[in-house]
Amino acid sequence: MANGLDDVVAADTVLSDVDGVGGHLTIRGHSLMELAGHWRYGQVVRLLFDGFFDELPGDAELEKAIGKARVEVFERLQPMLVQLAPLGIYSAMRAGMALLPDGDELADALRLIAAPAVLTPALLRLARGEKPIAPDSRADHAADMLRMLSGTASPALAKALDTYLVTVCDHGLNASTFATRVVASTQAGLTSAILAGLGALKGPLHGGAPGPVIEMLDAIEASGDAAAWLRDEIAHGERVMGFGHRIYRVRDPRADVLKAVVRQLGTKSGTDSRLALAETVEQAALEVLRVAKPQRSIQTNVEFYTALLLEAAGVPKEAFSNVFAAGRVAGWIAHAREQQATGRLIRPQSRYVGPVPDLVA
Repeated sequence: MANGLDDVVAADTVLSDVDGVGGHLTIRGHSLMELAGHWRYGQVVRLLFDGFFDELPGDAELEKAIGKARVEVFERLQPMLVQLAPLGIYSAMRAGMALLPDGDELADALRLIAAPAVLTPALLRLARGEKPIAPDSRADHAADMLRMLSGTASPALAKALDTYLVTVCDHGLNASTFATRVVASTQAGLTSAILAGLGALKGPLHGGAPGPVIEMLDAIEASGDAAAWLRDEIAHGERVMGFGHRIYRVRDPRADVLKAVVRQLGTKSGTDSRLALAETVEQAALEVLRVAKPQRSIQTNVEFYTALLLEAAGVPKEAFSNVFAAGRVAGWIAHAREQQATGRLIRPQSRYVGPVPDLVA
């Protein structure tokens, strides 16, 4: 039996392929390097949705529709924001999304695309004692998310966040995507399926790593000795955050994309010194892990440079998973529609290993 369903094929998909040996990510026939930094998030949403919704509009029209969906979601959920905020940033976002209609049409999908980008800034502002900023339907999705958070959105940071959303939009049959497909296979609506994905993403083994990366960098900077700090963590059985992946046996290609984005931000966002620290820590971590765990290939994963990018964008670490969800929701929706189209309920078997009762003849 494959523990954790390792190497079990549970779906045929046209959406993405993760090559863990070669270190390549393909999204609907395009390499990640072809998309990230070159296609806008709205264009990638259309790429993922193509064939799963009737009368899907072109790129420009779809991006306008996403903008209108942001306004609709804000107007629909604004009266509940004060009640949601005490739940915590991630749980509040999830609870807000649960209030959206549970249909299967394109309008339902676009509201789900819009919701994390709208709810996260609004909830963060409320937590700071500030009034939420309404969306601008004419703005680019990533730029509007930043504007709703801080009141402004520099072109450089908007492009960086847009690249991040594209980079994490889909990634094979990970835990949250599989959870989404399981619920979608029951023919439940898209909101129900996406809530399953959000629940899986909340777990620290799946979506919780970028925040602790910031904590690790701060602790190492304070200690002044990256290698010694890392060796001590490993000796105490702690994980080195931002390294290792269930599928990749080589460097996560998304890490290179995001590292390049952080480097491009440069001195304009104050990331130069932070990037220098991160590069020092990365090299030390790779060497310490090579010595401590020679039987395993533990390489840099997407979370390491995600932390620097989102920090530069002004997102507090407790909201990192929210922003990840804002990118991944497009992939979840596409997988849900792909699964619904099969008409097949996901129902694996289990093997009973408990005690057997005596049977009376």
